[in-house]
Amino acid sequence: MPLKLVPPRKGKSPNFTIRGTYLGVYIERSAGTGVRSLAARVLAKIKRDIETGALTSSAREKLTFAGAAADYMKAGGEARFLTPIIEHFRLLPVEEITQGSIDRAAAKIYPDATPATRNRQVYSPVSAVLRHAGIKLALKRPKGAQGVMRNRWLWPEQAFAVIEAATMTDKELGILLEFLLYTGERLSPPLVMRCDELRLKENFCFIRDTKNGDPRPVHLPKQVVAALKRHPRGLDRGEQRVFRFTKGSAFYKLLRTATARASRKTHSDLSWVTPHVFCHTYGTWMRRYGGLDVIGLVATGRWKDQKSAARYTHAVVSEESRKADLLPRPKRKRA
Repeated sequence: MPLKLVPPRKGKSPNFTIRGTYLGVYIERSAGTGVRSLAARVLAKIKRDIETGALTSSAREKLTFAGAAADYMKAGGEARFLTPIIEHFRLLPVEEITQGSIDRAAAKIYPDATPATRNRQVYSPVSAVLRHAGIKLALKRPKGAQGVMRNRWLWPEQAFAVIEAATMTDKELGILLEFLLYTGERLSPPLVMRCDELRLKENFCFIRDTKNGDPRPVHLPKQVVAALKRHPRGLDRGEQRVFRFTKGSAFYKLLRTATARASRKTHSDLSWVTPHVFCHTYGTWMRRYGGLDVIGLVATGRWKDQKSAARYTHAVVSEESRKADLLPRPKRKRA
């Protein structure tokens, strides 16, 4: 990012901030004034100092967390949850961020949150920003960071009601949810999937970036192929993304509208449905209706090991439990 003036933020410092990189030197400092013309003079002086060598390597500005976060987001990093963290660390150099400072930030920003929430909304975003900045920190997550494993899934009539309501809300949203349901993918990969990575005639698509870190070839059932063919913007768009959505308030607002409609239609509360619920539903359905055991689930490529896939054993009762049908029962008197 080139060196530039950043206007004062309402409720924050009244001064301009000078931020960016010039001739390989990263700068982030207050201009000391709220007058643009004066701030521009300060910026010009900094440029001269860099050009003449007055601002030597030993005096160069250290990369701050705010600057590192800006670089991370500009490179396509997830912006969700970063705003309060940036406000907390602001101009603290990334080299000075420690385990303790992250622990304190999590406690201050989310004083009443669970360890799982703090992990998701502080530890993980900070770790991502630091890694992007080249900072290696063996970060210890808070005890209980994994939270209570939840495995909520949808019965067919519930899933179909949500997808129908999503289609009524936004046709592209309905197609996306149908894709999640029948492929088991998390939300992020299909949001970056390109049109040229689809092969509908071959019932195939290619997921470049997965949570496991490995690319994944994905089978597209006929239901998904039919849905994709109805894409309102078509699929003949080369390297453009298949879906226009990004993770953010606008997307989740659409989803809430859809689940509210589905709740009214089914006379049941479906407000708990999130994109990841469709992943759990896929696993459950593949076990219950597809007949796959744990080994079979791992073989789909969606799960990396049997431990991850074992959570879906609940979907089908065991052969042993069916032996209850053989237990003695009282004889019923005929009427």
